[in-house]
Amino acid sequence: MKTANIIRGAVIFCAVTILIAGPFWAGGGTQRMLVEVFYFLALAQLWNLLAGYAGLLSVGQQAFVGLGGYLLFLLAMFAGVPVLLALPLAGVLTALVAIPTALVAFRLSGPHFAIGTWVIAEVFRLGFAQITLLGGGSGISLPVQLVKDMAASRGAREDLTYWIALAIMLAVVLGVWALMRSGAGLGLAAIRDNEGAAESVGVRTSRLKMIVYVGTAGMTGLIGALVFLQKLRITPEAAFSVNDWSVLVIFIVVIGGIGSLEGPILGCILFFLLRETLADLGTWYMIILGSISVAIMLLEPKGLWGLVTRHVPLVLFPTARLSGRNTINATSPRPSRSLT
Repeated sequence: MKTANIIRGAVIFCAVTILIAGPFWAGGGTQRMLVEVFYFLALAQLWNLLAGYAGLLSVGQQAFVGLGGYLLFLLAMFAGVPVLLALPLAGVLTALVAIPTALVAFRLSGPHFAIGTWVIAEVFRLGFAQITLLGGGSGISLPVQLVKDMAASRGAREDLTYWIALAIMLAVVLGVWALMRSGAGLGLAAIRDNEGAAESVGVRTSRLKMIVYVGTAGMTGLIGALVFLQKLRITPEAAFSVNDWSVLVIFIVVIGGIGSLEGPILGCILFFLLRETLADLGTWYMIILGSISVAIMLLEPKGLWGLVTRHVPLVLFPTARLSGRNTINATSPRPSRSLT
């Protein structure tokens, strides 16, 4: 076990070190693609946390991607907030907006919840399309001077964007890992397995789901702000695209393996490999992606990572908790008052 932990730590350390040094070995095109890989992986891990652990099957995460992007533009252009400060503020404000949104969405369950989240995202899209201050349906561009204030040169700005994207991705992956090793993670695992049974032993399911939903929304808003900072322009159609920010993210999680941290990583790698080789096929590209997704769900419901672990006992991010530690807190399962 100790040897396995050392090997696992060495692999993760080497991978992170190589990625941190990315601007020194990657060309401009590769660097921009890696930024995209980072935020898609972060979005996939967040959706996996929602659906794979908390049982919240959302198809409306584009609501928070778009909201984060628009909040960045509002803060930077009209409130005079520096872009680098507007990024985290956009995430915080998105989390605050997610609270009343959750109160509406949580009145639904199962497939109704999934449809409800999509409807909420459409309301956001239609609402921002009516705001003339933000360009209405045609969108708005971020002034060049605001972007130049980030760094002196274009290369420095691209390097800074790269490291911010990498930091967000690592924070999401390691944050989800830490959460699943905590008492709250034990509660989420109980909810995933059987919500009714989890409630019967004292898991505060509603509170846990609210925390996960709002926290995920805030991080998604932060990622959305970074996405449109990189694009320098935002429109309602691009910001609240169900295809870009929900369908593709769900595809990554499904083919990689839902309910594991390694699955979205593997799915993200495969998705970008497919995109780089098949994107020129037009409509056939999406047909092939859909066919691959259906085939994997039929042949291996646990995704490619499930197929790997079936033959090789490999775990990069173990979530088992140490039995001797007391990690129960206000959101974790409480001992039942009576066993009878």
